[in-house]
Amino acid sequence: MKKIMTGNEAIARGVFEAGCTVAAAYPGTPSTEILENVALYDGIYAEWSPNEKVAFEVAAGASIAGARALTAMKHVGLNVAADPLFTMAYEGVNGGFVVVSADDPGMHSSQNEQDNRLYAQHAKVAMIEPSDSQECKDYIKIAYEISEQFDTLVLFRITTRIAHSKSIVELGDRVEVGVKEYKKDIKKYVMIPGHARVKHVEVEERLKKLQEYSNNTPLNRIEMGDTKIGIITSGVSYQYAKEVFGENASYLKLGFTFPLPDKLIKEFASMVDKLYIIEENEPYIETFVKAMGIECTGKELIPICGELNPDIIRKALLGTGEKELYNVEINVPNRPPVLCPGCPHRGIFYAVSKHKDIIATGDIGCYTLGMMPPLNVTDTVIDMGAGISAAIGFEKAAMMGGRKNKIFGFVGDSTFFHSGITGLVDAVYNNSPIVSVILDNSITGMTGHQENPGTGKTLKGDIAPVIDILGIVKAVGIKEENIRVVDPYKLDETEKAVKDAYNATEPFVIITKQPCALLKDVMKKRAGKYVKINQDKCKKCKACLRVGCPAISNRNGMITIDKDMCNQCTVCMQVCKFDAMEKVGE
Repeated sequence: MKKIMTGNEAIARGVFEAGCTVAAAYPGTPSTEILENVALYDGIYAEWSPNEKVAFEVAAGASIAGARALTAMKHVGLNVAADPLFTMAYEGVNGGFVVVSADDPGMHSSQNEQDNRLYAQHAKVAMIEPSDSQECKDYIKIAYEISEQFDTLVLFRITTRIAHSKSIVELGDRVEVGVKEYKKDIKKYVMIPGHARVKHVEVEERLKKLQEYSNNTPLNRIEMGDTKIGIITSGVSYQYAKEVFGENASYLKLGFTFPLPDKLIKEFASMVDKLYIIEENEPYIETFVKAMGIECTGKELIPICGELNPDIIRKALLGTGEKELYNVEINVPNRPPVLCPGCPHRGIFYAVSKHKDIIATGDIGCYTLGMMPPLNVTDTVIDMGAGISAAIGFEKAAMMGGRKNKIFGFVGDSTFFHSGITGLVDAVYNNSPIVSVILDNSITGMTGHQENPGTGKTLKGDIAPVIDILGIVKAVGIKEENIRVVDPYKLDETEKAVKDAYNATEPFVIITKQPCALLKDVMKKRAGKYVKINQDKCKKCKACLRVGCPAISNRNGMITIDKDMCNQCTVCMQVCKFDAMEKVGE
């Protein structure tokens, strides 16, 4: 049977067909849908883990125990999981172990642009790159075979365009491989230095065997066309190259990309007149080819920044103009990023914005948008968990520099479980009088409403214990008098909590509790409710505009509220001094 699938859906299907039995991940675009689809298949235990390192370790443990295991993450997530990655490269596997890294060239939803092919080289593990959805499914199955044949985890590297693009996939049946027998082997699975020194030698020997495999596997293939131009490429770049050059070039299409096939590359280079390397981001293949003494052209012409497409390649290598595209006679209005109407984060950011001398360290999530005007709260965003730990750094620097700014650090509920807890431990341990604001909207919002340890449900939809954030905060050592739990829709109590925190001289925590306004149950409950402006009472003071709600606008001097966007959170009503706003729909 054939089916149109995204790359992420096809990976999930391949995992199912390969007989995988344990999968773990932390959501992150563009990889999120892999586990969401894996969870739909019977016969596979699938979980959202608190962060990528935990997910990796869950899958690694399952592999050692004998199960075929999967973990998936976006590219920056592999940074979080890098610690076990490097050690598992030594320990190897029992059941096959595949690690999906979903890279994001062009940074469509990421804080940096990194090429994780370099991780395979650095950690010395096998790497596979598919170029469409069919290969996503097929190559995953091969990845498990390679993993078990060579006793190595396999890095399965995709990019945003592969993850989200759709193409036809031929489905197959699941192969039940069961769970292998586990035999205690401390020299293989206990990496004390004495064992690790031996394993490093084995890793180097394994790489030689993998390179020989790379030279002979059908995952790497030569496609001969016109020999005047030869192109070495991988992943989605292969599709772009084929679209631009068609039969007017020959290709070395690489699917197994670490170790790279030295003999095959040399053979292909000898068959063509002019050799190009077409790849996104880093000159990963190009550097290898040039190190072999083979003349080629790559990043001299192909951009290193951003995502490629056929037009960029055509212009760079052929010097021809961009292909004419279909024109759409619609002017799309600009839509700056902004917190949603009714977003529960607005109340706390509005309250904090009144203190102009505050420094606010943000984190990865919807609340990053607290940086946008008119709120203008956030000063920094680094990575997940840094909302608290960077605040500690700011506080210590301010102390050493004699500055008096109060430091607020923001994290979401999912981010708190991910890696915010350790920052809070540091704040207590090192007596940093920062204010940690934990924005609990009862979901992992930005990636599309995935469950987390605080929501009471698992990835499979089963009821789960709710991990109590307040209890963790107390257990870490925050004193009860330094904790406030507030409803951010109630500005008076939120502003009072911010004022108490501002004046505190010890580590302080504010927990805001109000569910995401876009949750289905919340939207259903608030349907038909909105706030309207009594124009007779409105003094056009524009105070309501300062909360930054996109439902409120100033049209030709008249303040209006879009009733279709409004969900009656009432934050705007509380800042109006003239009682000019009225509830409708109750």
